[in-house]
Amino acid sequence: MRNPVLVIIPAYNEEQVIESTLDGVLAFRAKQPFFDVLVVNDGSQDKTKQLVDAYTPQIYTVHLAHNLGIGGAMQTGYQYAHRYDYAYAVQLDADGQHMIEELMKMYRYIEESNHDMIIGSRFKEKTAYKGAMSRRIGIAFFTYFIYAFTGKKIMDPTSGFRIKNRRVIASFADDYPSDYPEPEVLVTAQRRGWDIDEISVEMRPRQGGMSSIHSWKTLYYMMKVSLAVVKEWSK
Repeated sequence: MRNPVLVIIPAYNEEQVIESTLDGVLAFRAKQPFFDVLVVNDGSQDKTKQLVDAYTPQIYTVHLAHNLGIGGAMQTGYQYAHRYDYAYAVQLDADGQHMIEELMKMYRYIEESNHDMIIGSRFKEKTAYKGAMSRRIGIAFFTYFIYAFTGKKIMDPTSGFRIKNRRVIASFADDYPSDYPEPEVLVTAQRRGWDIDEISVEMRPRQGGMSSIHSWKTLYYMMKVSLAVVKEWSK
């Protein structure tokens, strides 16, 4: 008997933190057993696969033969959620930033509101989160860049901590951006008439490993996502 919510954890070379992330998720599920867990190992070249396999059968796993990036890993998770008819799917980062304890708040909100997607936001209200100034500037840029196209102001457009309903799951199973998809799919949501909202959540700094967006890649990320947003809106 499957639970109504599938928590999808995309993981690429996360051997430093994947065990602590899964331990925390499973400890919370022992107290609040309303979700299943799927780890999508995105072609990791370290010990992520072996570490994840040790949690079978407590979690479901998909091991991709090659690294597809965050978009490909998440689309694999949405295809799994769609195939097994989960009511909701949640992205939870493997690096420990997303706090599983905040999931109940998001789940209750989407159930009560009937929104299509709820974003766990660090910036809708004041939280304890402290990020690098360059990252906060980038997030603010995307907030107003997306607002200029859609008229919808999302205060944390790069947050991957999101819960989606069946309609969104089915769409993402069929088509999902390959690189840095979080800002781009907000434009997709607005263009398709989906009802999205934010709810304030607490997040932690990355608990281990290295972000794929650092140093010169920050500028590259902003340029690439900006072009993707323009292209998506012009469809």
